[in-house]
Amino acid sequence: MSIKNTKWFSKWMTFRYRNFKQYYYFKNALKLLIPNLLYLLKRKHILASYNAKSNSEKTYINKRVDYYIKLNTSFVCSDHSTRLGNLKPGKKLRTYFFDTREITRYFPKDFQIDFVFGDVTDVPLQPAIVKSRPINNSNQNSVLLNLNKIRHFTFPKDITPYEQKKNLLVWRGALYHHHKLRIKCLETLFSHNQCDVGHTSNREPYLAWRKPKLNMYEMLQHKFIMVIEGNDVATSLKWVMASNSIAIMTKPRHETWFMEDTLIADYHYIQVKDDYSDAVDKMNFYIANPDKAQAIIKNAHNYINQFKDKKRERLISLMVMDKYFSLQQ
Repeated sequence: MSIKNTKWFSKWMTFRYRNFKQYYYFKNALKLLIPNLLYLLKRKHILASYNAKSNSEKTYINKRVDYYIKLNTSFVCSDHSTRLGNLKPGKKLRTYFFDTREITRYFPKDFQIDFVFGDVTDVPLQPAIVKSRPINNSNQNSVLLNLNKIRHFTFPKDITPYEQKKNLLVWRGALYHHHKLRIKCLETLFSHNQCDVGHTSNREPYLAWRKPKLNMYEMLQHKFIMVIEGNDVATSLKWVMASNSIAIMTKPRHETWFMEDTLIADYHYIQVKDDYSDAVDKMNFYIANPDKAQAIIKNAHNYINQFKDKKRERLISLMVMDKYFSLQQ
């Protein structure tokens, strides 16, 4: 038996793929010891670096800033806004605090901010910092930052080439009563012999669809991975697109820093109907046309690469927050 087929090896590979919250918390706790004055002094220098960019790079950066913060008119903070100097890590959602603080500490402590942490599917009544928002034409009050990125922005180095993977579609995930898309997917595909889909929750009345958990390495042994939104966006989308497998999913309904609304169907991922009735047919088309499958993988990797320039990501984040604060009355 090949070592790559052993349980030990699959656990080791998933260990390699994952980010580690313990290190994340330790690193960010240490950063809190750095005086804010140093960040205040660096902000002008970082923002000024924009001026040295080429015209094409400026166009790209401006497009992303405008995507994340659609506001162009002044606004007043809510009565529940928080002074930046009063932001504190709570027992829950600490990753949201650290990721927000990573950017806001470049600004004066007396600046005010509204924020909604967690899986956000509604638009705030007043402009607020969020991780996610619904995709529509009325989401201007939702200002996106890259929050909870330890969970969402994981880009594994997939060691298994596409052609060596199984000609199957796989999915695992939690299942709650409000997960309508996940329920529909299981109703449609659970019994199909080309699909290994199942939830991992111990919840009635869905126990007939329950299957054992698979780690990331085990999932990545399949050519096709179903990506299904849960509370907001699908956490798996980023690591699937970074891999040598192909994401199959319905048209995104929510978006984050990943700019899900800019993804192109059958170019970055394989799009299927909301009832999943065409999922197997689409999968078989790409099995029969491996060159087209490889093209989607290449396009997905190119899309992922734009988020790997840490200095540019920081500049864009600062420009988003700078615009947010400049529009406050």
